Amino acid sequence: QVQLVESGGGLVQPGGSLRLSCAASRSIFNSYTMGWYRQAPGKQRELVSTITSGVYTNYADSVKGRFTISRDNAKNTLYLQMNSLKPEDTAVYYCNAAHPSGWDVIWGQGTQVTVSS
Repeated sequence: QVQLVESGGGLVQPGGSLRLSCAASRSIFNSYTMGWYRQAPGKQRELVSTITSGVYTNYADSVKGRFTISRDNAKNTLYLQMNSLKPEDTAVYYCNAAHPSGWDVIWGQGTQVTVSS
């Protein structure tokens, strides 16, 4: 069973930056679409960004121009560079790996991001 482990969350002031990382326990990056989702208190989990094995990217409108998703297949690691952070970005951020056929979907345990002065 593949495990995903997120890191890089924390407390940051509005306008600041953070980089999240997601390490997979074995190589799945060559075939899986990877993504970041987030869940704020009292809200449903929502898509932040995804990146396919062909490095096509997709972003939620709320983060376009501020967040950048990337992947390093050789290191089995997914990244999310978050700039110009806003208080409304505060949430638990989850890493996700999904086989294109949909037969396998894996979630990480989540990492807390808090944007506050």
